[in-house]
Amino acid sequence: MDTLLKLLRDDASLKPAQLAAMLNLTEAEVAAKIKSLEADGTILGYRTVLNEEKVGGDVVRAVIEVKITPERGGGFDRLAERIAKYDEVKTCYLMSGGYDLLVVLEGNNLRALATFVAEKLATVQGVISTSTHFMLKTYKEQGVLMGHAQAEERLAVTP
Repeated sequence: MDTLLKLLRDDASLKPAQLAAMLNLTEAEVAAKIKSLEADGTILGYRTVLNEEKVGGDVVRAVIEVKITPERGGGFDRLAERIAKYDEVKTCYLMSGGYDLLVVLEGNNLRALATFVAEKLATVQGVISTSTHFMLKTYKEQGVLMGHAQAEERLAVTP
């Protein structure tokens, strides 16, 4: 992977001047490379990782294992793309193993996600079954530790 892409993947908040110093390039060269990578679809977007507990967010997240029947001529792609277009779906992966898709959802409450699964996802033609798992607590998100304060626990030393 390109060094510029590695740096941006690790910290997208780096300014072109900082990147230029790290890469031994001019700021203009870095800005041009970034613009080119955005234009050709290599860089699709930038995200900030938030600590929802500090923001006061009431976001409910779930991961759903989805078994589907591949379509003739389209395989898993057409159905996966259809599911990925729903606003509630934040991430959708084709998986190996006991299920076909791993879908990550976000909603305002448990009922909203349950309704999405029951009325939208499960009714999509080609969906065989779903298994929903609700996320209870986040410890690490996109490589960033959430910083939950934990007292260091040590076992008592005995002779």
